[in-house]
Amino acid sequence: MEQYKQRFFNEEEQHLLEEILLHRRDVRGNKFKSNAISKEVVYKIIQAGLAAPSVGFSQPWEFVLIEEQETKEAIKKSFNEETEKAAIQFSKEKQKEYHQLKLEGITEAPLNMAVFYKPKQEPVLGQTSMPNMGKYSVVCAIQNMWLMARSLNIGMGWVSILDPNKVKTILNAPAENELIGYLCFGYTDLFYSKPELEIKKWACKKKQNEVVIKEKY
Repeated sequence: MEQYKQRFFNEEEQHLLEEILLHRRDVRGNKFKSNAISKEVVYKIIQAGLAAPSVGFSQPWEFVLIEEQETKEAIKKSFNEETEKAAIQFSKEKQKEYHQLKLEGITEAPLNMAVFYKPKQEPVLGQTSMPNMGKYSVVCAIQNMWLMARSLNIGMGWVSILDPNKVKTILNAPAENELIGYLCFGYTDLFYSKPELEIKKWACKKKQNEVVIKEKY
């Protein structure tokens, strides 16, 4: 039967996926081009999100596409407010580094996207013991879109230094919705060979033997 038809992948396809995974990057505003992203390409990116796994097949996501500069400016204002609060939480040395980092591309990216978790009112299969699984499902959708965008040579940046309630107000989001990710998409003039924060020595990349535990802690 068609619904049970299997698809197997060859070594070349496996290698290609590995390449996309290894070359995914968080792209910042000073690297975005102003070129518009076509509706067909946006459709592909969203379809990748819709193909993500969701616990209990709940599909608890909603995607708000933002292109108007006025809306972007309002979101950027929240970023500016929150980034000042964030900076003082680091040491004085780190604060200097923090202010030198370009941490978003809200106004530069041609397309912004707010991704929301929309909870269900009834019990959801697989979420009765671990209710946050619904939110994690939305994160899976974001990762899918990130990888699809990278395969299309489109940069994506995930902006987390925002007040989620202010973003909800700006976007007139329903009260029950929860902001999971605010994303910036655009063609870019540079994909770094390594994560930017690794290159700038903000943090070191962890090795596999540092994070894998056998059997028990």
